[in-house]
Amino acid sequence: MPHDPLPSTQAAVLAVEAMAARHGRSVRTSHDIGRDQTFAGLVGAGGNGGSGMDEPAAIPHEALVEIAGTPAVTVRLFVHDEAVVTVDQIAFDVPRDSVPAFLNSVWTGLVHLKQRVFPPSCTMIVTVPGERSYREAVTLYTLTPWLAGRIR
Repeated sequence: MPHDPLPSTQAAVLAVEAMAARHGRSVRTSHDIGRDQTFAGLVGAGGNGGSGMDEPAAIPHEALVEIAGTPAVTVRLFVHDEAVVTVDQIAFDVPRDSVPAFLNSVWTGLVHLKQRVFPPSCTMIVTVPGERSYREAVTLYTLTPWLAGRIR
């Protein structure tokens, strides 16, 4: 299922805030703007080596969105269509355009943990309708009461 494109970090922040509001969650957002503030600017901060960062329109902008409630959710939006969504200490790499749908899946209960006895493992699976499922390993040390309630 194609999502509306989120062409900028600001567009993604607004989409995340709207999704959080739809689910009755409060949001705190911090922005890192400029080469001296963002990870992408710090890594590519030398000269004009063809990075495309020399144009005024290409000022790097990253954001951290902290969303209140259970489970604990943070969204780190990076410059180049990248995002890391952390759900109860489990980090998922999610394309920026898919972040609102991913959050909707988390808050509507499309999350479960698959546990295997041998070899012992536990995997958190977030099912996003119309997309692939996102999977990440869960260790015993990161198992919270919210996560434990989703074990199948």
